[in-house]
Amino acid sequence: MPVVVDPDPAAVGNLLEAMPDGAHGIDSPDRLTAWLGEHTDEYLVLLGPHLDLDLALATCETLRTGRPTISVVLARDSIDAGLLARAMKAGARDVVPDDDLDAVAAAANRAHQLHVALRGPVGVAHRGKVVTVFSPKGGVGKTTMAVNLALSLADRGARRVCLVDLDLAFGDVAITLQLFPSHTIEHAVGAEDTLDASMVGPLLTRHQESVMVLAAPSQPDVRERITPGLVARVLATLRETFDWVVVDTAPAFDEPTLAALDETDECVVVATLDVPTLKNVRVALETLDVLGIARGHRHLLLNRADEAVGIGPEKVEAILGLAVATQVATSVDIAAATNAGTPIVCGKPDHPSSAAIRDLAAQLAGQPAVPAGAGSEEQAAPVAGRRFRIRR
Repeated sequence: MPVVVDPDPAAVGNLLEAMPDGAHGIDSPDRLTAWLGEHTDEYLVLLGPHLDLDLALATCETLRTGRPTISVVLARDSIDAGLLARAMKAGARDVVPDDDLDAVAAAANRAHQLHVALRGPVGVAHRGKVVTVFSPKGGVGKTTMAVNLALSLADRGARRVCLVDLDLAFGDVAITLQLFPSHTIEHAVGAEDTLDASMVGPLLTRHQESVMVLAAPSQPDVRERITPGLVARVLATLRETFDWVVVDTAPAFDEPTLAALDETDECVVVATLDVPTLKNVRVALETLDVLGIARGHRHLLLNRADEAVGIGPEKVEAILGLAVATQVATSVDIAAATNAGTPIVCGKPDHPSSAAIRDLAAQLAGQPAVPAGAGSEEQAAPVAGRRFRIRR
């Protein structure tokens, strides 16, 4: 899918309106390098008007020799003969006015036509991974962890990530990110049999850190109209476009949560160091065993992990029979960052809590832990056939 590169989030949002469904926006050429490393089938890079011209031309030159099948288009606020000559020499295939969205769309269409001519119309079907963040107990910081994990997986745009709020009665993902969506999952009601990427795209709200959000309904009574079949269809559709779909669930085994868990590739279980929570988490893990969900793909995140309370990670592992994947210590900075609308991994990327969450993201993505930590994965038998499924 096409990618727009510009440091100004407003400019990215404007240019994305002229791009095909599924186009992505990032803020810098260094994130573009990471994106192209993950998406070898990319065919269009649109360099926005707020990107320094010399840097934009250098990016063109790099892609001209390193990725010649990618069309590079420059969108600029002023175009003259000198700019055109420099752009063509650097390898740009088009230069268009940034305020002429018809011209931008036409350039994108030409790039796609060239891509089809070079590679053919049919490619390998994309299938992203679903990560469900779950806890059977409320008040453990599950939503905060889900938001920060999604941002860490996105890596400032290197991966395409969608964050889905499935706490349908009292979801807080949008307010945590200070987003005010005009559409939510409610607007997909009734589309269980017809929903596709072109329909779900307009329901998403873009965060400035390149994460897309599918928000929970604004009124709690709407949850009764959102069926397990719709949840399954939404997640299956999002897989087709996104590299990672992070799902924040309600703190209960309700039907939407069970539908999400049934579609899950990786399950992050959030717990705190208190006896009631650990008891509930143990029961929840036993329930996941019975349902045959995510065996060998469960990751325990200890939040507010302070050994001064008398329970350490070793005791937790013994109680739950699950290794601790990462620990996030109690910190007023996390709450302050959330209240400011700038989650900790964005507002304070060097904070120990940010490092712990990025470590978990690295484990999920199969990358070396940063910093070196106790990366772990549940040791269990191969995934058995699931004995519980909710379908339309």
